[in-house]
Amino acid sequence: MSAPAYGIDLGTSNIKIYESGKDHIFLAKNMIAIKNKNTLFAYGDEAYEMYEKAPMNIHISYPLTNGVIADINHMQTLVKCFIGDLTHDNIHPADYYISVPHDVTEVEQRAFNDLIKNAGVKAKKVMVVEKAIADGLGMDIDVKNSQGVLVVDVGFNTTEISVLSLGGIVSSRMIKVGGLKFDDAIRAAIRKEYNLMIGGKSAEKIKMSLRNLEDQGASAVVYGLDLVSGLPVEREIPTELIDITLKECFDSIVDLIKVILERTPPELAADIYRKGMYLTGGACQVAGLDELIADSTGLNVNTAANPIGSVALGLARVINDDNFKSVAYSFANKGEA
Repeated sequence: MSAPAYGIDLGTSNIKIYESGKDHIFLAKNMIAIKNKNTLFAYGDEAYEMYEKAPMNIHISYPLTNGVIADINHMQTLVKCFIGDLTHDNIHPADYYISVPHDVTEVEQRAFNDLIKNAGVKAKKVMVVEKAIADGLGMDIDVKNSQGVLVVDVGFNTTEISVLSLGGIVSSRMIKVGGLKFDDAIRAAIRKEYNLMIGGKSAEKIKMSLRNLEDQGASAVVYGLDLVSGLPVEREIPTELIDITLKECFDSIVDLIKVILERTPPELAADIYRKGMYLTGGACQVAGLDELIADSTGLNVNTAANPIGSVALGLARVINDDNFKSVAYSFANKGEA
């Protein structure tokens, strides 16, 4: 019987874990709550519920920032807690496959490898899969053939745009524009237009409900602090203001897609034109993004069926299908002792 294996996608906002032999992806908020500077108070979804509501002695944070590990100690704690939850605190030796962004330094990539090795989860071996490759596999794309594939992954902190071919990445760029930037833009617009300060969760709720609100012809109802009176109030925000605000963020993503396309070899560009691009990542679900990309590039946009879980689904394919084992590598084979 083969050793158990886990595929881990460490997203800034959510952690996704695939466990070999299971039919589902474990999903939880990638957040940790620390009380009095050194005591674990809560983690995952429970920590997220406390976010923006906790007293001063409880610090709640994301251990990842802009796609890289910002606090490795807290991230190690979270990985051990989540694997412990999956195994009912009976952690056995296992193989781990972890996704890493392409457009970061090798030191930052190696930090993901070291994280798993030192997290106390009894890792027998740690294999690395580049995130864009896992994205492609998770969307049922045969990334090992010679056809050019354009993958746009819009995450919480970043957007990574990659051209794939023959199981590798031809070109890739990452920008610091994602779901959090969308939320911040919404908060700033509402503050400017209505002298109203709202929380990040409220902005996210508006963002994710925008399509339904537009379909219903309704305004967004928000609650926040009136900056003039200092009192909590309720306001109706027209969806037109949100559309205009988000378009400015979307334009940054479209501009980078055009830059990548301009640098793509002609034969691969022809493949992309025929097949269209593939859009994934949790923030790609925001209303209007796919339409704007399609209109601005003239390309068909294929949106992932499971945009949040596409990387983890790709890692599952690497674990279960020997045909795709070659897209994974270990740092031990890159000169590590």
